[in-house]
Amino acid sequence: MYHEPVADLPSTFAPEQRFCLSSANAGRPGTILHSQSRLPVKAKRRGLNRLAGLRRALVTMRRFWLTRIWGMDIHPSAELSLSAKLDRTFPVGVHVGANSYIAFEARILTHDRTRGLYLHTRIGADCFVGGRSLILPGIEIGDGCVIGAGSVVTKSVPAGSVVAGNPARILRSGIAVGPYGRFAGADAMESALAEQGLT
Repeated sequence: MYHEPVADLPSTFAPEQRFCLSSANAGRPGTILHSQSRLPVKAKRRGLNRLAGLRRALVTMRRFWLTRIWGMDIHPSAELSLSAKLDRTFPVGVHVGANSYIAFEARILTHDRTRGLYLHTRIGADCFVGGRSLILPGIEIGDGCVIGAGSVVTKSVPAGSVVAGNPARILRSGIAVGPYGRFAGADAMESALAEQGLT
């Protein structure tokens, strides 16, 4: 399906992100009709997202278990995937800041048995750690960072950075993100896609 640019979307979109259905479909359901007075439209809950309430309860119980039983330092507003793995060999070394998100199958290590290391690993506030990422022991990730999926973070990351790769390298610095590492235009993009029926 061909998409053409639209000028009336919020300026937070880059030009390549501004799109709608072709003008031949103007006025049909699914065509974007952006209005400042309307509330943003969210994506439909499909698949496991329909069980968001149950998931939230399970994550809350898991966070309680990790903090109270294992002694990890996880802020109450931090979100963890149910499949994220946090090192329980040296659990007091795990520190996750406010409004951070640890995605599916990400691993945060605090020990290295081969070198006899037991180090504190810190993830700052408003960070996103992508799926299947590996954060090595002793690493400090600054506030407002985004770690790409599948990254192996071997060195500390300064605040406001995007890193990815194996080993992870800084791709961009000085970024501004909101809670859970969401970029500024993420909500507007989701709303635009939902209004078009593409989510």
